[in-house]
Amino acid sequence: MTREYIEVRGAEEHNLKDIDVEIPREELTVVTGLSGSGKSSLAFETVYAEGQRRYIESLSAYARNFLGQMDKPQVETVEGLSPAISIDQKNAANNPRSTVGTVTELHDYLRLLYARIGTPHCPECGREVGEQSAQNMVRRMLALPEGTRAKIAAPVVRDQKGAFEELFEELVSEGYARVEVDGEPYDLTIDDPDLDENYDHTIDVIVDRVSVSADARSRITDSVETALEEGAGITKVILPDPPEGVSLGGATARSTGDLAGTGDSDDHSDRERLVVEFSEELACTHCGIDISEIETRSFSFNSPHGACPECEGLGETKEVSEELVIQDRSKPLKHVFEPWSYDRTYYSRQLDNVADHFGVSLETPFEELDESIQHQFLYGTDDLVHFEWQTKNGTREKTERFEGVVPNLERRHVETDSDRAREHIEEFMAVTTCPECEGTRLKAESRHVLVDGSSASDASGTSSEVSSDGTSITEVNRMSIGDALEHFEGLEASLDERDTKIAEEILKEIRARLGFMEEVGLEYLTLDREASTLSGGESQRIRLATQIGSGLVGVLYVLDEPSIGLHQRDNDRLLNTLAELRDLGNTLLVVEHDEETMRRADNIIDMGPGPGKRGGEVVVNGDMDEVIDCEDSVTGEYLSGERTIPVPDDRRASDTHLTIEGARQHNLADLDVDLPIGCFTAITGVSGSGKSTLMHDVLYKGLVRRMNDTDVNPGEHDGIEGIDEIETVRLIDQSPIGRTPRSNPATYTNVFDHIRELFAETNLSKQRGYEKGRFSFNVKGGRCEACGGQGNVKIEMNFLSDVYVPCEECDGARYNDETLDVTYKDATISDVLDMSVAEAYDFFEGHTGIRRRLKLLKDVGLDYMRLGQPSTTLSGGEAQRIKLAEELGKKDSGETLYLLDEPTTGLHPEDERKLIDVLHRLTDEGNTVVVIEHELDLVKNADHIVDLGPEGGEHGGTIVAEGTPEDVARNEESYTGQYLRDLLPKVDLEGPRADRDVAQPAADDD
Repeated sequence: MTREYIEVRGAEEHNLKDIDVEIPREELTVVTGLSGSGKSSLAFETVYAEGQRRYIESLSAYARNFLGQMDKPQVETVEGLSPAISIDQKNAANNPRSTVGTVTELHDYLRLLYARIGTPHCPECGREVGEQSAQNMVRRMLALPEGTRAKIAAPVVRDQKGAFEELFEELVSEGYARVEVDGEPYDLTIDDPDLDENYDHTIDVIVDRVSVSADARSRITDSVETALEEGAGITKVILPDPPEGVSLGGATARSTGDLAGTGDSDDHSDRERLVVEFSEELACTHCGIDISEIETRSFSFNSPHGACPECEGLGETKEVSEELVIQDRSKPLKHVFEPWSYDRTYYSRQLDNVADHFGVSLETPFEELDESIQHQFLYGTDDLVHFEWQTKNGTREKTERFEGVVPNLERRHVETDSDRAREHIEEFMAVTTCPECEGTRLKAESRHVLVDGSSASDASGTSSEVSSDGTSITEVNRMSIGDALEHFEGLEASLDERDTKIAEEILKEIRARLGFMEEVGLEYLTLDREASTLSGGESQRIRLATQIGSGLVGVLYVLDEPSIGLHQRDNDRLLNTLAELRDLGNTLLVVEHDEETMRRADNIIDMGPGPGKRGGEVVVNGDMDEVIDCEDSVTGEYLSGERTIPVPDDRRASDTHLTIEGARQHNLADLDVDLPIGCFTAITGVSGSGKSTLMHDVLYKGLVRRMNDTDVNPGEHDGIEGIDEIETVRLIDQSPIGRTPRSNPATYTNVFDHIRELFAETNLSKQRGYEKGRFSFNVKGGRCEACGGQGNVKIEMNFLSDVYVPCEECDGARYNDETLDVTYKDATISDVLDMSVAEAYDFFEGHTGIRRRLKLLKDVGLDYMRLGQPSTTLSGGEAQRIKLAEELGKKDSGETLYLLDEPTTGLHPEDERKLIDVLHRLTDEGNTVVVIEHELDLVKNADHIVDLGPEGGEHGGTIVAEGTPEDVARNEESYTGQYLRDLLPKVDLEGPRADRDVAQPAADDD
């Protein structure tokens, strides 16, 4: 009999107080409550963790050795569990090689499509590539200078794992004596190649070694034909000592040029060799260029077979930047080059002699020099320069061209063996788009394979990659998801019958995945966007779209605030997606604070009644009406409207502004943005409209570059005016405060330093000579060495989950007995770490410095949190508020610019109210606060709004509306304004609900 509920009994994980919960199966259940009330402890650390643990235990002991184990949660029983999948806010990938296309597997289907029905074209002339004959190969070999030595080889193994002993025996039996393995030569009659079977190897059998001449034509022809037969239509010509400039008639597509002399008995040259691959299948007879066989890996930028050789598939290269080398052109010539100190003898000698060569003074400002002279100082002289310098043995001199500052740095960066020297040079290097592949990551051959589809519109503007014959994979990668879906929906109409049959299933999968991505509101993302640049909410929705595509039934999905980073306009599409997953027959358990999500849920579990020790209980478990009717539910009070976040009576105004001029990074459309000084500004707009680009890439990095003189590279913009009005800038983003249990609120906010100083000043500490470091659990001396100051010990359980038990030596106190002898007001240092913020605030009533920092934690709603609580157990909302409290604890001149990225993440409306009070207090003290935010209760509290849009991606990046919240609410073009109208009583606009109803279908059709 199938259970109707997932039944949790006796849950005690973290702050949960032995609770019993019934979660309806095949329904959408929202777990809500104040931050720290136990939502994640119930949903993730108990229900999901138990589901994963049971799945892993069902595997063999051998398999469990290779899997990450999950600790057994503190719970008596969990019955009715389904296979569990967690979709959280962790970033999809930090690897620069990961893109939206790769993490969604779309790129894998694109590679298959282009490998199967793509038509290769010549990278030089653009002509369609055709087959070439053995006769043509021989003709091109005979065009080499007479006497050129060449090896004719057949590739019999290409990038395959194995030791290949049997293959070598077979080759010997067939009469072949010589092979090259991974470029190294072997004589099989003498050598026995010892290969590691766990690594990929390439094996070329040497069919013949010839000296090119007209008389050898017949022999070369026979050898080429034999090599083609052995190599399945592919042969390699290896020139161990190629004459200068030789390219075998332009066939340099597979040229290595980086393999040294091989060491053959007849190959004694140290010169670079040339390896060229010929194929019976593909070659441009017009340009003489051979094209490698088209395979799926030919379109992978993570494989050497497809990656651009210049950037190795990253799409970017690091180059010495002239702007970083010369940061102030008004400086005199002797001091203008930042990497070259005139105090260094070599540099001063170079500059002295080159200045004499041009007849200029080293005291002349660089900007006053002739442009031609400036260029030659930077990139090398056109003429020879006479260098003369003094040594202890007399005068030395030589005549040569001056290398130039920039080429000198680039050469030394490659040649130096010193990490310190390389790091110094990298301070003056900037990441630039790869000039070879123009950021597309793929080699030229792969970029010129086209799929017929000329009727599809060019969304990317990369006309160089597109011809009338079709579309390249790089153009598709540069499309947004919405444009790519439109492209592939019309592609089959332009394919012939054969290609349609081959591509039918591939296109079906591509369209399905693109459709799922569009359903969750990600149509603005481009397929080539790096996964590391995605927000936590975007990454979570990508995984959500992947799960929809899997079509699984009977699964338990546990989600962590999927509405984060999503504008209200797009929230309906997300909720429809969740409903679709549920209707398939799955159970959804969603940790969420969004009101609309709760109203659409089948069931709500409200945790509380307070945070921390005052939480961990189920306040109410039922539908919306039951939550609203519950007198103890703070959530119910906000849902009923009984409790609300008020609208400010007055808005601050300012005559001075921080002005961003000409912002053009990513999709920003040459924006000029005014941010009022001394005010609270909210940057709003739909996902992908350019908010993060404006604040992070342009504003923050631009200010840091100007104010701190660092080598950070801001996004493209003309300038920032009004910098004199602020003293410093501080960014509070969503990165975690620590990834180990040793990090905790006390250490992160530096309050622990003051507490340790206080203990070091006690009489007993002075008598024993204890310093401040004695009370640190991170260094030897005062900590318990049995557990290393962690308070618990990990017990290895082999194929079971590791078990953590309290340290027997210190009983979890972290410190040794001598340290615990020292007390302050009868409390040990371990007792203090176990106090809540509120308890510690009262305990240290006589210590102003400690109380000031603890009050900041109280002000942001963290009074319940233990000072020594490991950072790994903190929720996202708690971690962000700790960072805010830490920033507030810094010395404040009243002229600071605070930049916050969605500070309401993970916050209940009650916690949000406290956060808004803190932001108002910051602004009242004369600071400027700028936030990126979607949460309307915070947005309506702003003094000024900059609303970007109107859509995401290439259809965004413009200012739709700006001004007070009331001004934006009156703007009928603003999606944000449409949703603000119901919250602002002062807005007088007829039919706001009707306006929204008109605009909403357009959003759904995007």
